[in-house]
Amino acid sequence: MINLISDTVTVPTPDMLQAMFKAQVGDDVFSEDPTINRLQEMIADMLGMEDALFCPSGTMTNQIALAAHTSRLDEVICHEYSHIYQYETGGYAYNSGIGVKLLQGDQGKINADSIRKAINPTYDWLAHSRLVVLENTTNKGGGAIYTLEEIEPIRDLCRASKMSLHLDGARLFNALVETGDSPEEHGQLFDSVSICLSKGLGAPVGSLLVGQRDFIKKARRLRKAMGGGMRQAGYLAAAGIYALQNNISRLKEDNDRAKTLARTLSGLEYVEKIHPGETNILIFDLKSPWDAGIFLDLIKKKGINASPFGPATIRLVTHMGITDEMIKKTIDILADLEKEFPKIR
Repeated sequence: MINLISDTVTVPTPDMLQAMFKAQVGDDVFSEDPTINRLQEMIADMLGMEDALFCPSGTMTNQIALAAHTSRLDEVICHEYSHIYQYETGGYAYNSGIGVKLLQGDQGKINADSIRKAINPTYDWLAHSRLVVLENTTNKGGGAIYTLEEIEPIRDLCRASKMSLHLDGARLFNALVETGDSPEEHGQLFDSVSICLSKGLGAPVGSLLVGQRDFIKKARRLRKAMGGGMRQAGYLAAAGIYALQNNISRLKEDNDRAKTLARTLSGLEYVEKIHPGETNILIFDLKSPWDAGIFLDLIKKKGINASPFGPATIRLVTHMGITDEMIKKTIDILADLEKEFPKIR
């Protein structure tokens, strides 16, 4: 099966497994796991921030960030496609007692002007606008990239408005291998950053929340309250260290393979629209009468797994488990589906 359903399906390589087996471990609830401490120091240094916190998932790092930056009755401003709104089970309300103000924008991105218009005045009957969340790269936006030039005016607005700025950077390194920017350049623009290790970077488990020391101290307590305090999790952290040391530059291969698939799809009769994408996520719409269910059933029978992103919308995600040979086979299968289109129509 050519599994393009997500980059979360990656599995550890033999070398990563060896690094995990050799890890020195301790009790991380007491901050005594040397491998976790090393991982946290590594990512903090990369982003030019003071400290970091290893967590089981990106949802947890995002939810901790929301809780740490806000108080009950506050409001977070984000794009309507944001992961914190779409895919974290309403955790912003459950965990933090806050509301969301959803903005629109091309490819899952918002800008300083739209944020400025969304900030509430300080009336008793309105939630306090306290936090802005950006996502880089955008998931439902098709893997689009926020550039430094796009983020800087948002950062300036947040500081002037006394709001915090959090980055859901689950796939940040997919963006950086395209732009050539450094992690530190991005880190300096945010109050906190979430980095996922278990997507394109290939670790089996884990995300990192990065910020200044006082923020991470508060975040550590919130992690414990959410059940995220782990013991000898250094075995997992070792995979994260290996990923940061070995698997960042190769993300360019994933991005390029997604672009190859996009070029093929652009010439196929049954494709209505390809959403602009810059990294490893490819989203496209099908022409009627095809729908996502019909299409996914057809390609699964031919050996490809993908995910629906709407009634007639498909998402394909490339990752380290996908080879050039698999891309060639996928292209052949997608092109061959042209024969099926007239039958369904």
